[in-house]
Amino acid sequence: MITNFESFISELQTNTNQVIVVAGAHDPEVLSAVKKAEELDLAQFILVGNRELMTTYSKDIDFDISKHNILDSDSPSEIGELSVGLVRTGRASVLMKGIIETPILLKAVLNKQKGLKTDQLLSHVGVFQINSLNRLLLIADSAVNIAPNVDEKEKIIMNTLIVADSLGIREPKVALIAASEHVNEKMPATKDAAILVKKNEEVNYFKPAILAGPLALDNAISSKAAAIKNIKNAVVGNADILIMPTIEAGNILVKSLEYFSNSQKAGVIMGASVPIILTSRASTDDTKLYSIALSLLIQKKVLEMD
Repeated sequence: MITNFESFISELQTNTNQVIVVAGAHDPEVLSAVKKAEELDLAQFILVGNRELMTTYSKDIDFDISKHNILDSDSPSEIGELSVGLVRTGRASVLMKGIIETPILLKAVLNKQKGLKTDQLLSHVGVFQINSLNRLLLIADSAVNIAPNVDEKEKIIMNTLIVADSLGIREPKVALIAASEHVNEKMPATKDAAILVKKNEEVNYFKPAILAGPLALDNAISSKAAAIKNIKNAVVGNADILIMPTIEAGNILVKSLEYFSNSQKAGVIMGASVPIILTSRASTDDTKLYSIALSLLIQKKVLEMD
């Protein structure tokens, strides 16, 4: 099982046959992440965006981009369409969001004729390396689905389990997060959690995952907190995956981890025909590098299964 981001890299040292297209590569942090990934022989890259800015920024970080395939565009919508088209036609195997707004890129991804849409729900999975934990923590969804209903949460769990499997988590423990451990008619998240847990108990629907919920965040992460409240199951204190009730809750949690606890993170969108590397435009080059590695691990697992 992979327990830290350094292990991401060692798993991918011979994975140079993968090609990543970067939508909006004219950004210093993006180019720095691409440079690091290239130096580690993780993948090859196609850079889409403003060539003049890319050239300027690459000189600042001593990165020779002349050997890369560059598609010059200054239009965000065109950048999204060109990048998605490269994946759709097989010239790239992973899509990466650069300095382009998420809705613009996802609009191109979801285009029925020219996009990367499947019958699955798109959802974001964040992976965190937190100093106080001896494992990686997966959090979904903090970036795509605003207020998922119970059926959408089911699909979010399925997407997240694919990521967990790529990290070698063989029996992932999934906590369905709410503000209370009790089902409350006024709290939809508690009702959804109870439905999903019952479904898994009756037909092992999320096999091999173990589900518990509703759970407050402290009980999912702290065995002590769970013991005080007399909550007993295999997930409490040991959660590998947190399924958040809404995008607001997820977004606040992941940014709190990043900015208050200095946790390392990676992010990917699942549910399209390929993994989509998606981080905030304000994210560091290390976050972008770890997200590149995460997407390649997922793609590697998919290719092994084919």
